[in-house]
This record gives sequence, C-alpha cells and structure tokens, in this order.
Amino acid sequence: METETTMTETRNRSVVGMVLIALGIILLLGYMVDAGLFVLPMIALIFAIVGIRTCNAGWFIPAGILGGIGLGAALVETLPLAENLEGGVFLLSFAAGWAAIPLLSALFANEKVWWPFIPGGVMAMIGSLILIGEGGVTLLDLIFNRAGWIWPLVLIGIGVALLLRRGAE
Repeated sequence: METETTMTETRNRSVVGMVLIALGIILLLGYMVDAGLFVLPMIALIFAIVGIRTCNAGWFIPAGILGGIGLGAALVETLPLAENLEGGVFLLSFAAGWAAIPLLSALFANEKVWWPFIPGGVMAMIGSLILIGEGGVTLLDLIFNRAGWIWPLVLIGIGVALLLRRGAE
C-alpha cells in the first residue's frame, strides 16, 4: 500500500515529466516552424495547466507573467499599430497577465492572492496613459521626471507608517 508521501512524490514526478515533455515539444516546434510568437503563450499555458492539475497557485505566477508578455508581443507584432501606441498595448497586455494570477488562483487553487494587482495596476495605468497620447505622456513625464523626487518620499513615508503601525500592535 502506497503511503501519502509516495503518492505525492509520484504525482510531482509526473507533473515535472509532463512539463518537460511539453516544453520540449514547444521548443522543437519553434525550431521547425516560425512559431516564435507562440512560444511564450504556450509555456504560459503549460504552467497554467500544471497549476490547475496540482491546485497550486504558485504555477499561476509564471503562467500570468509569460502569458501577458506573450500576448503583448503577439499584439505588437501582428496588429497594425502606430509606433507610439505599441508600448501602451504591450503594457496593458502585460497587466492582463498579472491580473490573471489572482483570478486563476481563486478559481483553481482556492487561494486569494492580491499582490499581483499592484504591478499589474501600475502597468495598466502607464499603458493607458501612453494610449491616451500626448496628454498622457506629458502626465507620465510630470510624475516620473519633473516630480520624480516625490516618489522616493512617498515610499519612505509608507515604509515609516508600516513600521510605526507594526510597533503599535
């Protein structure tokens, strides 16, 4: 009779084996045909499938990140976009990948993770401002260049507040 540890080891070995086979197939196909734009989304899909199979939210992190990057690269390469819009489309796609992490985690791993909304939200904000056009780019310039000294002060203030709050508990 197999112990629970042996069954877990067998399941982990089969998951790793499936991942290696799938990665090998993707890389072989990428070598044989011009499928470069599909490599990252396919790898993301593998991570997502493993996460669904194992009910482990950790797999959804690389799935979301690689999926967002892959989607952004595919859209920028295939859509007839003006050059000044490519960055915005890419960042919004990347943000969508970050937003997929909490969604997949809640649906398939029964875990609530909220931290991916922070980098995803920042990317979505910057991407949206880029898509707005000159006004958005001017605002980004104001926020990050002309008033760039404010951000370090904001981070220091948040850090101090967190430390003081922790000390009060």
